[in-house]
Amino acid sequence: MKVLVADDDADLRELIAFTLAQSGYLVLKAGDGPSAVRRFEEESPDLVVLDINMPGLSGFQVCEAIRRRSRIPVMMLTVRGEEEDLVRALGLGADDYLTKPFSPRELALRVRSVLRRAPSPVGALPLDITVGDMTVSTASRSVTVNGEPVSLTNREFDLLMFFLTHTDTVFSRGELLKQVWRWDFGDLSTVTVHVKRLRSKLGDHHRVQTVWGRGYLWAGHADK
Repeated sequence: MKVLVADDDADLRELIAFTLAQSGYLVLKAGDGPSAVRRFEEESPDLVVLDINMPGLSGFQVCEAIRRRSRIPVMMLTVRGEEEDLVRALGLGADDYLTKPFSPRELALRVRSVLRRAPSPVGALPLDITVGDMTVSTASRSVTVNGEPVSLTNREFDLLMFFLTHTDTVFSRGELLKQVWRWDFGDLSTVTVHVKRLRSKLGDHHRVQTVWGRGYLWAGHADK
């Protein structure tokens, strides 16, 4: 698999490239935003690791350019741990978010997690799942409400599918992080942000309930 690493810090870029090469990936490198977009278009990588602060084009802008063309996984890197960056990155369609400094082992594990293809439940599910006025297509990974498309990121769609196939069951943020994201560790606020965004995008059609002190559940009783 090919991984594109875009970071203007040459030392960190080489460290990331070495770590991923040791894990068996073919690594492509870019030192600024325009180079990252060009290499993405030329090489068609399987995953992109993007620093947020780059010259020419920011990581946010590069992510936007990638999302206009592809749904490949994108991991964002930043020296800041601010929720604003996290919300913006996930809103643009990033699949993961890693705050500097991080260990090479953590990076390798997170890249492997993002690339891992979990066993798909699609074969055991109908192609279309209807919940009130909402229709979810498991084949095209798309959602419509009253016939109008709702744009979900890969992670938001995965979270919705998990809730739809595990209704009326409370899951903690840690359990969702492990079962939906396939992470054994990570920032729990990632789950919080995704739940907020899913609620916002589905509006009145969401059934994600907060069970204070325990986690979240999708109320499925109204589907029956």
